[in-house]
Amino acid sequence: MGWVLHVDMDQFIAAVEIQRHPELADLPVVVGGRGDPTERGVVSTASYAAREFGVGSGMPLRIAKRKCPDAVFLPVDAPAYEAVSVTVMETLRSLSWGGVPVLVQVLGWDEAFVGPGPEHGDLEDPEDMAAHVMASVLAATGLHCSVGIGDNTLRAKNATDFGKPRGTYTLTAANWLEVMGDRPTNALWGIGAKTAAKLAALGLDTVAQLAASDPRVLADALGPTMGPYYRGLAVGTSARPIDPLPYVPRGHGRETTFQTDVDDWSTIADEVRTLTARVLADIDAEGRPAVRVGLKIRFAPFITVTRSLTLPNPTNDREALSDAAVSLLDRLEPHQRARPVRLLGVRLEMTPPGG
Repeated sequence: MGWVLHVDMDQFIAAVEIQRHPELADLPVVVGGRGDPTERGVVSTASYAAREFGVGSGMPLRIAKRKCPDAVFLPVDAPAYEAVSVTVMETLRSLSWGGVPVLVQVLGWDEAFVGPGPEHGDLEDPEDMAAHVMASVLAATGLHCSVGIGDNTLRAKNATDFGKPRGTYTLTAANWLEVMGDRPTNALWGIGAKTAAKLAALGLDTVAQLAASDPRVLADALGPTMGPYYRGLAVGTSARPIDPLPYVPRGHGRETTFQTDVDDWSTIADEVRTLTARVLADIDAEGRPAVRVGLKIRFAPFITVTRSLTLPNPTNDREALSDAAVSLLDRLEPHQRARPVRLLGVRLEMTPPGG
């Protein structure tokens, strides 16, 4: 049997902060925004102690404060987390399994797939390898991780949730439906709330129901590609092999949340230009020009719209990109422009590597 490990750092961002501030070890810690729960911002990570109060990632900081008044709120420090992440991934890449270096596919700051390299010899028990991974990461960073073990990437990814924190769990074809069958469809990696709602409208609320569904019905309702794909997730087969190639971003984006809603459109246009300049610095570091400009606007109270355009020619010209981004404001409907704005975002998509 081919094995895949999914390595996921436990409460990663909060763990990095607690490591930097040991006095916070037993306290509920919430990291997000500028660390001020009176401001607009969202939770990036909550420590396990904070999660016991119902605080979770993506939650507005004000609500997190309401749920856990005694929590310690800290600002996001991306460079610190990136530095630790680099150590984690370098540690994983240094490991061997079956006598050859492992393959590592980075999924984010705090998670990655790990699997045996090609032409490997006899593989040690995956539980033993998972324990070796956990011990190696702990020795290198002082931080704990959990490991999901699977016979493909999909099952390994879903297995991790059952092992947290500081543990392992195994999901294979043999126990997949026994473990996952009664869980809601959005427990599957790859199915979010919107897709789960579409499946529920078809009477498919659980993984087992989706696994037993008619692919033709799913194809008619959700599309000829995605319908059968979602059923494949439910039976645990819609999985891809580990891809160790470095991630190459298609584009970069920046966002800003106004602490008070803004209804002056000249101010909004100025902020769009400022954001565009910041994103331009990001793509300049990649060495690739922009081919497409996108704008994201969140109106009060919480209505989000996006607009985008393809540029006539790839460019890194600041004025041209800023003008293009600002021009997208003119594509808003009159009733939208009547609303105050609480968030702006600009995204630049780049030419592929090599042009």
